[in-house]
Amino acid sequence: MIILNVSFGIYAFLPQGWLFMITIILIECLGLSYLLTKKWYDGKAFKTAIFSNLISGIFGIVTSMILNGGWWLVVWFPWVSDNEVSGTKGFKWLAIFYAIAFVLTLLIEGLVNYLMLKKDYKKPQILLTTLIVNIISYVIGSLAMYSYSF
Repeated sequence: MIILNVSFGIYAFLPQGWLFMITIILIECLGLSYLLTKKWYDGKAFKTAIFSNLISGIFGIVTSMILNGGWWLVVWFPWVSDNEVSGTKGFKWLAIFYAIAFVLTLLIEGLVNYLMLKKDYKKPQILLTTLIVNIISYVIGSLAMYSYSF
């Protein structure tokens, strides 16, 4: 499908991209809520997950635009296909960019989550929950995105 063979920066502003991002954020909302409260819905956890993802997304857009001379989300969320990545070296660099984006996401979301939830939960619990939720969302998101691309 040609629409799935574009950078995530283009895909993100199509209806399918919005659906994808909403799904990932919903997974993080549900995960954060359940791991912290043992309830699938907690208003504070949902607001926190939405806000931390928004901050992380804005940071990703700005970072990508600076590093790419204007292309949105190419670095932060390097969605490419086998047309752009070929051979071992290409996959190595894709993995490096993906790992950097994941670590930066954890740092940003971990900080935002901590600042918003520190009155209600202990720091290790907030940070561990942030890690678990992001691992789950990255695995599901990666499988969904890259199964179409390669």
